[in-house]
Amino acid sequence: MTVTIARLYDDYTTAARAAGELERVGLPHTEISVVANNSEGWYDESRPSSRIDRDHDGVDDRAEGAAKGGGIGAAIGGAAGLLAGLGMLAIPGLGPVVAAGWLVSTAVVAAAGGAAGGIIGALSQSGVSEKDAHVYAEGVRRGGALVTARVPDADQARYEAILDRSAVNIRDRAALYQQSGWTRFDPNAAPYTPDEVRGERELYRR
Repeated sequence: MTVTIARLYDDYTTAARAAGELERVGLPHTEISVVANNSEGWYDESRPSSRIDRDHDGVDDRAEGAAKGGGIGAAIGGAAGLLAGLGMLAIPGLGPVVAAGWLVSTAVVAAAGGAAGGIIGALSQSGVSEKDAHVYAEGVRRGGALVTARVPDADQARYEAILDRSAVNIRDRAALYQQSGWTRFDPNAAPYTPDEVRGERELYRR
């Protein structure tokens, strides 16, 4: 029997590293999914030689990471099975995202069925509480990245410990959102601009 676990991260690099660690300890990439905000345009499908280019230097970050022995290159290298399938997708309320894995197809089906933004329905159908799903979706909207994994229930604690190492505390993050009047994810809300995403990240650092 499997259970679904999900964690929010402040950026794609951190999420990719977490997903890579799941693969390294034996979880098949078919059981992992990543959905990351791309409002800043760090992923460019039109440039195959630099598709993962967060520093906008025209060089694939995977190659840079391999040369340096770490960073995003190592993270992606460790999760090549999953992250080799990255692609662009537009989800209502989230705007442009980069996504890979099983949750993506579930979200598309959920959206076609009228579920909120697709992502809420996909998470809820997979066993994530609706309350948490709204926080996860809002986190991606504000510049974050979501990792979800379907894991054997007997190994749930072990996989959660891996994802928890650098994940956002969603209770604290929800409280922060609520301070500005937020109550739930709105698929009709305007996506965050690059400047708004950078402002959010600065707020979290403070």
